[in-house]
Amino acid sequence: MAGHMDKKNLVDKKEKIAVILFNLGGPDSLKAVKPFLFNLFYDPAIIALNNPWRWLVAKVLSRKRAPIAREIYKKIGNKSPILDQTKAQAVALENNLNAESDRDYCCFVSMRYWHPFSCNVAKKVKNFAPNRMVLLPLYPHYSITTTGSSLIDWAKNAKTAGLDTSYRVVRDYPEDAGFIEAHVRMIQAEIKKIGSLDEYRILYSAHGLPEKVIEAGDPYRQHTENTCRLIQEQLGHPDHIVCFQSRVGPLKWIEPYTDDEIRRVGEEGKSLIIVPVSFVSEHSETLVELDMEYRDIAEKSGVKNYIRIAAIGCHPAYISTLAKLTKDILK
Repeated sequence: MAGHMDKKNLVDKKEKIAVILFNLGGPDSLKAVKPFLFNLFYDPAIIALNNPWRWLVAKVLSRKRAPIAREIYKKIGNKSPILDQTKAQAVALENNLNAESDRDYCCFVSMRYWHPFSCNVAKKVKNFAPNRMVLLPLYPHYSITTTGSSLIDWAKNAKTAGLDTSYRVVRDYPEDAGFIEAHVRMIQAEIKKIGSLDEYRILYSAHGLPEKVIEAGDPYRQHTENTCRLIQEQLGHPDHIVCFQSRVGPLKWIEPYTDDEIRRVGEEGKSLIIVPVSFVSEHSETLVELDMEYRDIAEKSGVKNYIRIAAIGCHPAYISTLAKLTKDILK
């Protein structure tokens, strides 16, 4: 009995750390597609208009885009896989952090545009009663449209929940060694299967942004290019290019576009390896856009072989780097 009490007292004395993992979120049913899109377009970091105009534009765009998006999600089980995969990352990270630790870490998942929303997660964190918090976006490359938006939303909802615990923010990690290692190992595993890269071009495909966002000073493009440069330094393959996918709407988006680069690979009679370098979990942008739509473009364009590298997910090197980032920022 005394031994049990000693262990309980030891646990009670441990510093409690809440680690909040942020990501985009995704619809968990076909019915959720339209309200998910409304939340996305209603974000002032996405549509920079004052109300009521932003509300009206979000209503129009979500209504217009919903039928197209539903068809996309029907191809991957009628929902986004992002929540399940992010929960798996949270479990893996929590286990890593608590292994032989003098702290009690608890990981929470907070999504920007669909459940679990930050307003609900903040209440759960408050109930956990942490001594300190770490805000850990699962966006390796900073952008106001992703990390910035998530942190602004969290700050507002944490205040509403009365959560005033001190916190530290991991802003970005485009050049972190473990993040780079996870990509390199996964690419090398595919290279080992094909034997030689002589006839291959590597396309590093990142989610695009409107050009005006980058022109306003957003570091996203530079962060993405820094990641790809470090991966390339380890791979040593000269035939590669950084490109951008998923553009929508009438605005000019940052180039080169991934679909155009795929066509160019076909015109040159080569094969390609495509790396979803800005995605740490599978999305409709990888499972449908890259695996289906862009594969079809590749076949029609004469690409000899099309290999898509999986998102890094729970790769041990990536989970280890998230753990290191968390511990380092608490020092």
